[in-house]
Amino acid sequence: MVGRLILLFGLISIASAAVKLQEVYSWNVLDWNYPDQYLKQQALQTGALIRQNALPVGIERWRDKLFVSVPRWRPGIPATLNYIPLDAPYEPSPKLTPYPSFQGNELGDCENGLTTVYRIKADSCDRLWVLDVGTYGYDPNVTNVCPYSINVYDLHTDQRIRRYVFRPEDIVSTTFIANIALDEGLSCDDTFAYFSDELGYGLIAYSWEQNKSWRFSHSYFFPDPLVGDFNIAGLNFQWGAEGIFGITTSPMSADGYRTLYFSPLSSYTEFAVSTRILRDESKVTGSYRDFKVVGTRGRDTHTTAKVMDITGVQLFSLIDQNAIGCWSSRLPLKPQNIAIADKDDVGLVFPSDVKIDNARNVWVMSDRMPVFLESELNYGDINFRIYVAPLEKLTQGTVCETESPVIQSPKSLSVYSPRLQTISQIPSKIFLPATSPRPATLYNPSISQNVIPKVSNNLLYSKQPQPFFFPPATPQTDLFNTNPWWLKDNSRIHDRI
Repeated sequence: MVGRLILLFGLISIASAAVKLQEVYSWNVLDWNYPDQYLKQQALQTGALIRQNALPVGIERWRDKLFVSVPRWRPGIPATLNYIPLDAPYEPSPKLTPYPSFQGNELGDCENGLTTVYRIKADSCDRLWVLDVGTYGYDPNVTNVCPYSINVYDLHTDQRIRRYVFRPEDIVSTTFIANIALDEGLSCDDTFAYFSDELGYGLIAYSWEQNKSWRFSHSYFFPDPLVGDFNIAGLNFQWGAEGIFGITTSPMSADGYRTLYFSPLSSYTEFAVSTRILRDESKVTGSYRDFKVVGTRGRDTHTTAKVMDITGVQLFSLIDQNAIGCWSSRLPLKPQNIAIADKDDVGLVFPSDVKIDNARNVWVMSDRMPVFLESELNYGDINFRIYVAPLEKLTQGTVCETESPVIQSPKSLSVYSPRLQTISQIPSKIFLPATSPRPATLYNPSISQNVIPKVSNNLLYSKQPQPFFFPPATPQTDLFNTNPWWLKDNSRIHDRI
């Protein structure tokens, strides 16, 4: 018995040392929470629920909810926007709960429901931004059931507070939008959202305050014809038409603007533009030279999703390599400044989405999408996974390494921003303690050779600029458990050792 315990603890130690991302949830096939078994059986019998047709694509974490989107590419998807309650008793393969409800996900109810959602984004004003593309089916059998619309929910009340339908001028015949980036200014009203039109080769900007959208066009939104060949999970296929896809915004600069980073899916090159341009509808024409080439990531670096931390470190999926990559924007973007944050040739086959929450935990979704679309999934195997890890652990020992951003303001002016999540608001089961809070080297592009506008950290959210600080982590016994809850089922880490 003692020998078995020693072996077990040894295996856990090896796994913890070798693996950065920790698997939290996994599924062979997705399932949903129904109010009762009768309704579920009815859904199964009528074809309203066909579990094998469901593929999770996007994730987002807000407090005690982890949102998961499931597009309606095939029939039998009861809800396209869902969540997992993080404060519920832990289940390794939890059922999805529709958000805000089953009725709010009714196919074809354009005014009140959601038809197909890909990626979602929560902001610091506790709003969830959801783009309903309004389509049913997958190319070439796609039906436009509803128009493209922005749906914004109050996360405290779970009520939709705005629905905005894109103007006809914003959409072209080939439009396909799959990603959202937010640009939060000095107030909740001063928020812009950006949407990448992958197949229409455009970028749509939306102003919350003006409740209006406009569309940018640029040659940088087009795919690179030389890198349209993909090899993933043993499959070779061509996605040569895939244009602007992954987008994310930088921290705010001293002048109140951010930088939007973007790249086509069929490309290894990163581009950027200041949100000073995107926020101004008059810049739709005559702004060609305001878009910049940042650099190239190198060979086999197709990416579907990216996100930038407050320190200027960008994380992105590397779908060719079954990995998550990173780049510190303080450095020129070139292959030697790109690092692999984590890699898994089994668990990270097609990492479809990556997000950073307010506690600076990184969440990653992998879903074997090419196998689902180009071949057939084995539902006796684990097909979908969600991972989590502290950002510092992911970047530790790499060129992207960062420290905890702890900023001390003058004592007489110390202000805590209530829009920054505190430890007490983070469910203890999910909180991942960071390293000791040391002053961080924040984003300082003055030392960078990049051609993008200068950006420095400035997270201000009031009308009048106020100093602020990040409250340091307070030690709590249950939060520093050496065997955290997501590793208690030790059998689930064996394939990662």
